[in-house]
This record gives sequence, C-alpha cells and structure tokens, in this order.
Amino acid sequence: MNNPAVFCSVIPPHILDRLAQHEDPAVYGPARRTLEHDAQLRTQRRITTVRGAAAPTGSPSDKPDRTIYDAGHQETLPGTKVHAESDQPSNDATVNRAHAGLGATFELYLKAYGRHSIDDSGLPLVASVHYGEKYDNAFWNGEQMVFGDGDGELFLDFTLPVDVIGHELTHGVTQYTANLDYFGQSGALNESVSDVFGTLIKQYALGQSADRADWLIGAGLLGPNVHGEALRSMKAPGTAYDDPQLGKDPQPGTMEDYVRTSRDNGGVHINSGIPNHAFYLLATALGGNAWERAGKIWYATLTGGELDKDAQFADFARLTAATARSLYGEGDEIQAVLKAWSQVGVPAT
Repeated sequence: MNNPAVFCSVIPPHILDRLAQHEDPAVYGPARRTLEHDAQLRTQRRITTVRGAAAPTGSPSDKPDRTIYDAGHQETLPGTKVHAESDQPSNDATVNRAHAGLGATFELYLKAYGRHSIDDSGLPLVASVHYGEKYDNAFWNGEQMVFGDGDGELFLDFTLPVDVIGHELTHGVTQYTANLDYFGQSGALNESVSDVFGTLIKQYALGQSADRADWLIGAGLLGPNVHGEALRSMKAPGTAYDDPQLGKDPQPGTMEDYVRTSRDNGGVHINSGIPNHAFYLLATALGGNAWERAGKIWYATLTGGELDKDAQFADFARLTAATARSLYGEGDEIQAVLKAWSQVGVPAT
C-alpha cells in the first residue's frame, strides 16, 4: 500500500475558487488562505508519496484507540494532546465531536463489515482540531484527520457533520485498499466512496433506514445565511446549494451531464455525483438499512482486490454487479444494481 499522492479535503476547490474572487475581505480572506494552504499540502503529499507507507502492523481490537490534539489555530501538526481514549468528556465541544465522529466511523466499519479501523489492523485514530485561522476545510493527510473551525459565516465548525468525519476517514480506507488514483473518473470514484460511507456512518449512528435518511453530505456545516442545505446531495445531485457567494452546486446526477474539466483533478468533487446517485438509487430500491445489502456490495467491491487503481465508472459498475451476484445470487440485489447504474447512464454489464 502506498500513501495517496494527494491530500483529500471535503470542501471542493470550485467553492473556494469562487469565494476567493469575492470583493469582501471577510469572504475572500479565509478562502484565499485555505486555497494557498491546501495547494501547499498537496505538493507535500506528492513528495512524501514517493516514499510510500509501511504495511499495517497493529493488533486488531474491537475498541477504537482515539487521540485528539488541539492545533491552537496554528498549522503545525498534530498540536497539543488534549484527549485520550479513556478520558472523560472534554469541556471543548469540538474535541468531543471529533472523538465521537472517529468512534462512529470505527463502529460502522467494525459492526457492518468486520473491519478493524481504517487499515483493518487496528490503526489508532488521530485527529487535530482548531487547525489554522478561520480554516474552511477538513482533511485526511494520509495519517490523521484535521479539522478547521470554519470562518463562522459561510462554514461552521467542521466537526459538526459526522458524515464529513466519516467521509475523510474513508479516504484512509480507500488508501489501504483499492488506492484509487485521484484523477478523472477514478478520482471521482474515490470521492464518491467517501460520500457513500460517510452517509452510511451517519445513517448507522442515527439508526435511519434508507427511506428516512436525508442523503445529504455536510448538512449543518453551512452558515445560517447561506442558501443551501449541505455540500452535496446524493438523492438529487446539483441541488445542495444555490447561493450568491458559494455559487450553484455543479454536480451532475447522470453521464448525460458529465463535466469535462482540468480543474479539481479532472472534476473529482463534481462528477462523483454520478456514482453517488447510483448508490442512492440502489439503496432506496432495496429498502431497509443502506449499510446492509447496498453497503456490503460497495464495501466488498472496494476491498475485494479486483478494483484497479485507475478504474472508470463502468469498471466499478461491472464489479458491483459481479459482487452483488456473488453475495446474493440472482435475486433482487443484482437487478437493483443493474437498474441503478442504467438510470445514471453507466453500463454495468
């Protein structure tokens, strides 16, 4: 397993690019600082990637091993240790939310899929909170989670949505399994897999069946005056926000509207709407708890060893169909998988 040649963050560059052009310093200041910071980290990730990462060596446990650090609004990681696994709840709500979100992620992977932490070998879960000054992002850097506090106007504290925490930690799961290239369709699959398991972590934590879930990513993250409900919608890609400052959600839901762009590693945060929508269609067609049949098909496809690093949407679709058949035979599951991909315009046979 190699470290990914990328730095995976939750706020797409197209949102920050737009905010960086704003005339109000209160809007463009945090956005420009966040963009500059993220570009720097991406470069560092490419350099460290060449060295690769050691194979997992931990001893799997059914209990998480979580440590939270406080970056103190600096950009040096990890910061000051403020919370260990056995500690009582902190007086800092952000620390408690980070601790709980790491736990919710560990729980879903263990209980639903028998996976022991991110690397399946009991990897300790580390997070740093209060990172940077009005830093408008959260990211997985190949080793740990990092959370900004947001600017307080457009984006609130990044520990608020548990699916954002699950999304970022799932980049780690992908890193230790299929290690999908972070460009074009394989990059959009990388992002989509993180959205899928991010929403499953939220649904599992809330005990929500597929028909009761909101299928939003990052609900509760946008400030009170932003015209929008989340960062992305798996149910209706392209409808998560439409705001004078953030712009309009550009995600397509089908291949008919696939976006060809050189920005954002070939539109990884935009075209991820297509496989996202396919998963939503599958999960709601099957009904019940989405982390069960639909989630198991996606998880087995991601971790089964057949998925190439440069897989395209059609490759992933075909593998999900093969996985559904091997797990469930010629029943409702395989038919629902084929129909879901067909509805978004991706061939699965």
